[in-house]
Amino acid sequence: MSAVNVHQAKTQLSRLLARVEAGEEIVIARNGKPVARLVNYEGRRGVRRFGAMKGRIAIDDRFFEPLPDDELDAWEA
Repeated sequence: MSAVNVHQAKTQLSRLLARVEAGEEIVIARNGKPVARLVNYEGRRGVRRFGAMKGRIAIDDRFFEPLPDDELDAWEA
């Protein structure tokens, strides 16, 4: 991960975007403190598949039981 200051980011945005498209992450800093991160938009998004978590999680039967009255009151307040 590379870091650049705001001035560099403004003057070299096209080059920085090309580096990000190639898979690099770039941090933009102001006065030496990180304030933003450039990452590839398409590379961060996965495809959702129905049933992808099958066998990885389990829902207890208690999930389907009615909530106690005091908890229902808290949700409805």
